[in-house]
Amino acid sequence: MPLRSTHWMAVTLALALLATACGAPDASDSTQLRGSVVVSGSSTVEPISVAVTEKFDAGAGHQVSLAVDGPGTGDGFELFCGGQVAINDASSKIKPEQIAACEENGVELIELWIGNDGLTLLTSESNDHISCLTLADVYVLIGPESQGVDNWSDAQDLAVELGSDTTFPDAPLAVTGPGEESGTFVSFVELVIEDFNEDRDVDATTRPDYQSSADDNVIIQGVQGSDTSLGWVGFAFARGAEGVKILEVDGGDGCVRPTDETVADRSYPISRPLYIYVNAAMADENPALDAYVDLYLDDTGISSVREVGYVPLADEDLAATRSRWHERIVGPA
Repeated sequence: MPLRSTHWMAVTLALALLATACGAPDASDSTQLRGSVVVSGSSTVEPISVAVTEKFDAGAGHQVSLAVDGPGTGDGFELFCGGQVAINDASSKIKPEQIAACEENGVELIELWIGNDGLTLLTSESNDHISCLTLADVYVLIGPESQGVDNWSDAQDLAVELGSDTTFPDAPLAVTGPGEESGTFVSFVELVIEDFNEDRDVDATTRPDYQSSADDNVIIQGVQGSDTSLGWVGFAFARGAEGVKILEVDGGDGCVRPTDETVADRSYPISRPLYIYVNAAMADENPALDAYVDLYLDDTGISSVREVGYVPLADEDLAATRSRWHERIVGPA
C-alpha cells in the first residue's frame, strides 16, 4: 500500500462533542456519533492512523470530523501534553520530560503498543560496496564523532578502533535522516548511539551535519540522490521504496536483514515498538474518540499495521494492549 506524507481529513478545531436535545450520542450507534478526533505525532505511525481513519469513515454515516497529521513524535507530544490533540502517534516511548509536561497540564495518558518496526538503514541501489554494517560502523558514520566525515573511508580508523572489520569504500558519504523532532531519531540514538557515547565521553546524539527531514519520503529521496548515500527510515517506508538498497545490520551475532520475522522476534538489532497515546479524559468525554480507538484496536483496525508495511504484535501483546485500553490504565506501561 502506498505511503503518504502529512494527511489531513476534514480538519476541525472543535474538540468537544456537540450536545443534542436528547443528551450525549450513543457510541454503539455510529450514525449518532458526532464531534472531532485529532491525531498528531509520528510520521512513521501516521500511515497506520490514516488507514484506520479511512476504515472509520467508510460507510459509517457518522458526523465525526477526523484529522491525522505527522509532524514528528516530539512535536506531537507538545500538542498532546498541551491538551490540543486527542491522540499522539509515537515511534518512540514517551520520555520523562514529556510525562512531566503532561502532568503539569493535567493530561492523563493511556499508552497503547500497536505494532513493531525496524529502523532500516538504506543506501542507493547503485552502491555495491556495502551490504552489511555493524553497530560500530553506523556509529562512526552517523554518530557525534563523525562530524565532518564526508567520505566513507574517513571513518575507517575509528571503525577499526571500535572493533569493526568492515572495509569502507573511498567514496563520498551523503547522509540523510530524520531530524530531532522525530521518534525515529530518538530511537536511533537509543538503539545505536547510546551503546558507545558513555564509554567515549561524547553526547548521545548524531552528527549535526547531515540532511534532515521530518518526512520519510524526503529521506528516501535523499538516499536515492547519491550513489554512495546512507540514511535511515521506518521499515514500512523502506520496504516499498524504489532506487534504494536495504542494508543488513550486525549487532554482534552476524548480519541480519529486517523482515517481519526478525523485527517481531527482535533478532534484527534495531527493532522498536510503535505506540499511540490517548488522552484519557477526552476518551471519557468524547464517544467519537472512544469509538475510534475501539476500531483502531479491533481486528479491522489493527490489521492496518500489516497493511501499510509494519509488523503486527504477537497475540498476547495485542491482548495486553486491548486490556490496557478497555480498563483505561493510565500512564506508560
